[in-house]
This record gives sequence, C-alpha cells and structure tokens, in this order.
Amino acid sequence: MNETLKTIMERYSCRDFADTPLTRGQLEALADASLASPSAMNRQPWHIIMVTDKALIEEMDAECMDILSKAEDKSGYERILSRGGKVFYNAPCMVMVACDGSDWAAMDCGIVSQNISLAAHSLGLGSVICGMADIPLSGARGNSFKERMRFPDGYRFGIAVLAGTAKSGKEPHELDRGKVTYVG
Repeated sequence: MNETLKTIMERYSCRDFADTPLTRGQLEALADASLASPSAMNRQPWHIIMVTDKALIEEMDAECMDILSKAEDKSGYERILSRGGKVFYNAPCMVMVACDGSDWAAMDCGIVSQNISLAAHSLGLGSVICGMADIPLSGARGNSFKERMRFPDGYRFGIAVLAGTAKSGKEPHELDRGKVTYVG
C-alpha cells in the first residue's frame, strides 16, 4: 500500500491530546497542507487561523460547555462529559478555517479539514475535525472570540481541526463497504 493510502487508512479522530505544543515546523506544515487544498474554481474561500493560545482555546471550551449545558437537548453536553468534559480535548492547536460564505465555501472548507487531518497524521500527530468550535463563535462572546482570532471582515466559521500529540491511540473506524455502489 502506498504512503498516501496508508495515511488515509490509519488516520483516526483523536480525542485525547498531550500538553506538548506543536513545533514551528509542524504548524507550518499544517498551514501549507491547508493552503494546498483544491477549491471550486480555485477561489480559495478560506482564511486559515493557527490558534496555539491555550488560554483562548480553554476559554472557548468553557463557553461551549456552558452553552451546551443550557441547551434543551442535553445529548451533546452529556457526550462531551462522558469523554472527559473538554470539547477541544486539551488540544494544543486549533486550526480554525474561516470562510467567506460563498457558494462552494462549505465544501471547500471540508476539503481543507481533510488535508489538515491527513497531514497531521503523516507528521505523527493526532487530529479531530471539530464542527463544535462554531458553538462558542455563535454565542454571546462569539464576536470577541473572532476578534481575538483575527477573523477577516466578512468571514465566518467554516470548520476547525484540533491537532497535537496524541496521549493514546485508537483504531480507525471500520470500513462499511455496503456504502459503495459500483456502476458499469
């Protein structure tokens, strides 16, 4: 199996990060992988924000848990509590992908998140794609968080990827070949 396919098959969603900060080289590699992503008509509707400010990540985590605790549906809150009570799993890096909201931006941001996750795995790091990072950005303190992360004017949450050294490993999810149809 070639290295690309091996990386794809071995990658898993890490939910248990060590406190070890990423090196400048690792951060730059993840940023470069995100910028190398294809996009519809090469419009690149994203802005990549490399967040390594642990205090900011922890504030956003606490805000997210507060919002989830007050939601009518407590399933998200209870799920996070069962996994240690941290939405961002103590990750030392949050790669925030802001988008301009154009027609294909959501799909393009998804592609960026996959590039980041695969690059992280190839570097020996853990990662998890995190849509829940939008929760604190949509709350009462959302504009403050966006200002602190220096979101460009007119940009909004696209997706986030948490990355760092994994404290423990996990098997990738099992392939469900029943979700594939071959035609021809």
